[in-house]
Order: sequence, then C-alpha cells, then structure tokens
Amino acid sequence: MTKRIGIYNGSLDQLDKIVVSPMSRAFLFSDSIYEVIPFHKSEFIGFQAHIERLDRSAAMLDINIDINLCTQEIILLKERSQFPSGYIYYQVSRGIDQKRSHIFSGGIPETFGFAEPHKFQQSAIKVKLVPDIRWGRCDIKSTSLLGNTMQMNSADKDGCSEVIMHRDNILTEGGASNIFLVLDDVIKTPSLDQNILPGITRDLVIHTIAELDLKVMETECFVEDLKIANSIWFTSSTKGITEVESISNLETSIKKGHPIFSEVSKRYIEKFLT
Repeated sequence: MTKRIGIYNGSLDQLDKIVVSPMSRAFLFSDSIYEVIPFHKSEFIGFQAHIERLDRSAAMLDINIDINLCTQEIILLKERSQFPSGYIYYQVSRGIDQKRSHIFSGGIPETFGFAEPHKFQQSAIKVKLVPDIRWGRCDIKSTSLLGNTMQMNSADKDGCSEVIMHRDNILTEGGASNIFLVLDDVIKTPSLDQNILPGITRDLVIHTIAELDLKVMETECFVEDLKIANSIWFTSSTKGITEVESISNLETSIKKGHPIFSEVSKRYIEKFLT
C-alpha cells in the first residue's frame, strides 16, 4: 500500500510522521483556511480556481500568505503521492502562538497539507433537511466547520450521507456541497452570498450546463422547492456531481435518473473524469 505523503511548513514526509505544533492557531482557534483540490489521472480539476479561492480566503481573514509557495507545495504533494486519482487537502493557519491569545502576536503563516487517494464514483445518496446553524461568513473557506459536522453526524444516525441546510426556509447548501434543483425542466441553484461557499465544482457544472445549451438560474431557492423538485443534485470536489435519491424527513417528487441530471452528469464526467 502506498504511504500517504504530507507537508508541514515546507517539510515533506510520510503523513503519520508529521508533527504539528499544539500551539497552532488552526488547532486552538480554527484560525485557518483550506482547500480540497481534486485530481484525476494525475491531472488537477479546476486547479487555478482553487488557488485563487485560497488566496481570496486568506485575504478576507487578513492572513498574509505566499500564494506561489502554497501552489508549489500543492503541486509537489500530487507529484509525490503516486496516486492516479485523489485530492490534496491544503491548510494555512495564521501561525503558531507562543502563548494562547485571541490576538495574534505575529509570525509567519503555518502550512500543512496531504494527498489522499479517492475514487470519483457517483451513486445516488439519501440526505436530511436541517437548519443552517453555521457562522455568518460561510463564503470564506475556513476550517471552522463545527456547524457542518454537528448536522452531518446527526444525519448519519438517520442513515444519511449529506444534509441540505436552510435559514428561515431559504436553502443555502449542503454540509460539504453546493445544491442544484430541477423544477419543471428549469435548473436552479441558490445564488451566492455570505451564507454560501462559491464552490469550484459548482462553477464547473454551471459552465457545463451552458455548453449543453441549458439554462441555470442562480436565485433564492426554498424548502417548498424541494417538495416539488423533479431532481436534486450536489456538487463538490470529491462528489463531483451526485444525485439525491431521497430526503429522510421530507416528502418529495424526486425522479431518480432524471434526464436533465443524466445529461449534465454525462458531460461533466466526459470533461473531467475520463
């Protein structure tokens, strides 16, 4: 079995041998950002967009990163991993504290990443509808994911592998995904705001839809829309484009294998996963 490779502050090693400082602000405060960058047959998917989002997240948290160094480390992880398909998890924290304090005393950012093998297999999933209890800046890809993990672990007890979150009946996103709906042959996805991460795969799918001469509306979507939707999908770096087969706590009109989903999914796979 191929050993998993990691990198910490520029030092490459086997992942299980890497030692992270207990005074890391990622560890103490979730004062950090991250990216999950997929690759298939040794080729990155949406690489530049992921790098730009990492840089943007850092700027929004006022973390002064060397984006060229981060880029080099991410590429190195893929090259050294020897995995034909998988993803790179890459994280940057504000730094390492000398003394635990909400106010950072200064220093260089801390970097950490690893390569993980992954098979991009698509199968329909069961999900749960839940309130969105996350913080108010979900457009920043921070490691502060407690709201996500609380809801997803609760849903797992009901046999679900994802959640659909809403705020006052307005849909936001999944626990680790963006969401698309088909209503009367119209494709809709929640419009971006501070409650929604601008997903890279979301954007790739929107462009794929346009190539098929189909239209997608970026607009407010509601819990009521879930009840009447003909098809519901998730998109993410590791899921690709994945169909919802049922919502455990909501009656729906979902038709598994809907022709629009099938058409978009087929084109996405042809472009990125063949």
